[in-house]
Amino acid sequence: MTPFLYTMNEKPQGTALDFLSEERAEKIYACISRRQPSLTIVLENVHDPHNVSAVLRSCDAVGIIDVHLVYHSGQSFPELGEKSSASARKWVNTHKHSSIDACFDVLREQNKCIFTTGMSNEAIPLYSVDFTGPIAIVFGNEHAGVSDEAITKADGNMLIPQVGMIQSLNISVACAVTLYEAFRQRSQHGMYDSIQMDEVILKEYLNIFALK
Repeated sequence: MTPFLYTMNEKPQGTALDFLSEERAEKIYACISRRQPSLTIVLENVHDPHNVSAVLRSCDAVGIIDVHLVYHSGQSFPELGEKSSASARKWVNTHKHSSIDACFDVLREQNKCIFTTGMSNEAIPLYSVDFTGPIAIVFGNEHAGVSDEAITKADGNMLIPQVGMIQSLNISVACAVTLYEAFRQRSQHGMYDSIQMDEVILKEYLNIFALK
């Protein structure tokens, strides 16, 4: 696989791509063809809009369709700017929830395994996690990290191995590191070389992207 140089000649007919230039239609089709609906990010009470926007940018880069934003305990949804996300929020769906239960219920309906990213003795290393199946990764806010509630209700907890004096990374950096491990694993399994959604959903996203 050659990332970001991927093209396909046989595009579905009868979509909004028919009204675009061939170059634009090809770019959109190549992008949607590599989206990974089984890979999802959850942000819990991340209040810095620059961090949220940076996460969305990384999500778009590795083909994530959906990001879940959970804000509870008095935290409010941040206003996202265009600059730090490079307009990535335009290409990634965001779903807002007011509780961990509400978010996790949706993820479990999608048969996703939920992993939190909290500092604990029971956490397993990032590189021991299988990212090739349906999975959601939860990141906490800049100060408190992932809540105890989220860790308790998740299927597992992981951490990024570090050997420095400061045992934490910025939330957007931690997310990017994790996503590119997922990208590596999924690339090795050929998951970017075949379409990961059925034809109906594929056409739906082709139309959505073409009209943006």
